Amino acid sequence: MPTTTSIKHNIQQTRQRIATAERKYGRKPGSVELLAVSKAQPVTSILAALEQQQYHFGENYLQEALNKIDALQGHPIVWHYIGAIQSNKTRPIAEQFDWVHSVCSLKIAKRLSVQRPATHPDLNICIQLNVSAEESKSGATLAELPTLATEIAALPHIKLRGLMAIPQKAENLDQQRAIFHAVQQAQQRLIDAGHPLDTLSLGMSADLEAAVAEGSTMVRIGTAIFGPRKTP
Repeated sequence: MPTTTSIKHNIQQTRQRIATAERKYGRKPGSVELLAVSKAQPVTSILAALEQQQYHFGENYLQEALNKIDALQGHPIVWHYIGAIQSNKTRPIAEQFDWVHSVCSLKIAKRLSVQRPATHPDLNICIQLNVSAEESKSGATLAELPTLATEIAALPHIKLRGLMAIPQKAENLDQQRAIFHAVQQAQQRLIDAGHPLDTLSLGMSADLEAAVAEGSTMVRIGTAIFGPRKTP
């Protein structure tokens, strides 16, 4: 289990990686948000990260996440759902989270829209893009994306913020950048078509630098902060 000291060190190191990449690739300082992926981590690890002014946390497993949200009520946490979404599980996601990165279909978006409480701010949405058209991964294809974005953007109680992708593993920085560049270009086409998007959810522990180089505004980092995790 990670210690408070190790988490503090790892967050500092990760923030330094982000800052270094921002400088290297001409990005505005502070333009890339660190999203700490806390799936399969205990509440104590989230509390340790909070001590380092880390407020954005990403969760993949719904019941585990709901238990943490309940346990950490009163803390200034922004909760991001980044896992696969089953249509019969959308209500608690719509009610309890601030962001959803993994919307793959209009059906799911409609359910989140209808089930988002009117007393809450609009739910921030990213469309998950399957940029490499991998059969094993969820996500909209490049061909589906323009129509899907237009349909989702028209729904009430949710706000389309951008795209998310989990690309296939690449051998080197250039290959990583090429994949991320395709996502960035897809987002730019949506912006050119009139969608006011501001979020690219790209990059994890192994490919953070390539993501920042290609315009990511939010990197999803788990292992580099919390160490190896046990799958529930």
